[in-house]
Amino acid sequence: MSYDIMLLLVVAIPVLLSAFIPLFVKVSVFARNFFALLLMVIPFIFLILVFQAVMAGIPVEFVYEFPILEINFILQADIFALFVAMASMLVSIVVLIYSFEYIKTYKNQNEYFFIVVLFIGSMMGIIFSANLIFIYIFWEMTALASWRLIGFFREKEYVRRANKTFIMTAMGALCMLIGFLMIAEQAGSFDLNVISSADLQGTTISWAIILIILGIFSKSATFPLHSWLADAGIAPSPVTALLHAAVLVKIGVYVYARLFNFTIVPSEEIRIVLFTIVAISAFLSGAIAFVEKDIKRVIAFSTISQIAFIFLGFISGGKLAFVGAMLFILMHGVAKAGLFLSAGIIEHQVHTKQLDMMGGLFRYMPITAIAFAGCALSVMGIPPFAGFFSKFLVIFGAVYDQNILVALVFIVCAGLTVLYTIRLFGKVFLGNQKDYPHIEKENLYSPMVLSVVSLAVLSLVMTFSFGYLFYIANLASQTIKG
Repeated sequence: MSYDIMLLLVVAIPVLLSAFIPLFVKVSVFARNFFALLLMVIPFIFLILVFQAVMAGIPVEFVYEFPILEINFILQADIFALFVAMASMLVSIVVLIYSFEYIKTYKNQNEYFFIVVLFIGSMMGIIFSANLIFIYIFWEMTALASWRLIGFFREKEYVRRANKTFIMTAMGALCMLIGFLMIAEQAGSFDLNVISSADLQGTTISWAIILIILGIFSKSATFPLHSWLADAGIAPSPVTALLHAAVLVKIGVYVYARLFNFTIVPSEEIRIVLFTIVAISAFLSGAIAFVEKDIKRVIAFSTISQIAFIFLGFISGGKLAFVGAMLFILMHGVAKAGLFLSAGIIEHQVHTKQLDMMGGLFRYMPITAIAFAGCALSVMGIPPFAGFFSKFLVIFGAVYDQNILVALVFIVCAGLTVLYTIRLFGKVFLGNQKDYPHIEKENLYSPMVLSVVSLAVLSLVMTFSFGYLFYIANLASQTIKG
């Protein structure tokens, strides 16, 4: 099988075959779960094979021409795209395995697995599309999927919050589409390769960039378009892990890097405004996380703050900051997914998300507590966990690129991360022990517990492979513009 067909199947398998997942429940629940897992494991294997080919210098591209529309469907694999795709798929597979136990008592299970796999396939489509029209199509597919997943429980309040998410992200996507059309009109094409070689500048392009960034900020929950992400915490915990850690919010930062690090260079004035916005987003959300009393909302506001660190790396424009931001996507995705999945275990056991009603849980669930601590240490950026190195590179890269003032703000935000994460761990696992009469004995072999343990271990293991990961990210940075 050729590498271009493998690349096509990475997108096509989860997008097209996910609709058949509900049919497998007629055989058994195990058959349905196994088929859903297969639709993600097979593309992950293809990603590894394509990655090896690209690292060996083999160009991988799938092109299908639509003669009537004069629009090409192009999937293009480079090191950056493959790195983000493998990071997202790896975490998503762990989340899916966790879901087998978490979702088993709820209604709409068949729809859940169908939408989750479709969601991941749409993400793969965004990552590898080299045409603005198809980036937009896959972008909106993720919006529809996330809307359905956030409103999974179908209660009135849940549906209201899901609708809020959809409206905010859809309005942002409309702004993005207008920006895409403006760029295509100037470049004469929707293809990213053509746009990149056009060397676009001027007032029209600046306005197009602003509109696109509005869409990106709405999807990545960046101030002032951030409120939907914390509200999405009413979704099942594996859904929030996907939305906050592995897939949804990473879409925005990835598209920003793809468009504005590799294709078009924003003006210095736009970059200054962006620095200001992401600095405010990082500080404000970190401060809110420090006073929140809902465990999932604390982690959600932490995500908003950490996403700003990734934006900082990509906005800075230099190779070192870019490398840090690229690695941050992986490190944060793994660790933050572990925190959300741990929160799901805690909520299942104590039947509340309120921190004031928790305390002393280390005695009842020591394995989850240790896994939570491992992931938390990575999010805080404490050595030797891998999160330290990526956060350090982002901030040091910003200083190296002469963005010293904004780097100082993010150093303060890094300190905030430590404070609210320690507070969260103390409130949940330490402090005054509460009475939990119905709590079940923790089982290491439970898919839910095993999932969070694997993510915590992965956060530590990545430390020892950081040199290779840095090498990959550095190769990806060689082709950035500006």
